[in-house]
Amino acid sequence: MSVQFNHTIVHARDNRESAEFFAGLLGLEITGEWGPFVAVALAHGVTLDFATIPEEHITPQHYAFLVSEEEFDAAYARIVERGIEHYADPHRRQPGTVNHNDGGRGVYFMDPAGHAMELITVPYGGRPS
Repeated sequence: MSVQFNHTIVHARDNRESAEFFAGLLGLEITGEWGPFVAVALAHGVTLDFATIPEEHITPQHYAFLVSEEEFDAAYARIVERGIEHYADPHRRQPGTVNHNDGGRGVYFMDPAGHAMELITVPYGGRPS
């Protein structure tokens, strides 16, 4: 099977603000803008296409990203430097720290539209052997 994930639309109060927040935090680039979308490129040709919609129509979602140790270090430094509230757990009971689940590191934080973002260095269940 050659099914590949290509893109998803992320609802935002302000598409540019959310795209710049995400791209800046992870050291990514905004790669396009057309119609209501501002696209941020991920690996393998995947994009997150941020779209401005009325705030009352935004349903908070969860987006988790597998990153390298170096990418995690850089993103976490930006989270701390920018004073972004962050947590070791999805229930927000462990503020200001990271977790070490599955032998890696992880952190949760909110984006400007209220979506729960997660960065992890090891997939759930650990690294494949």
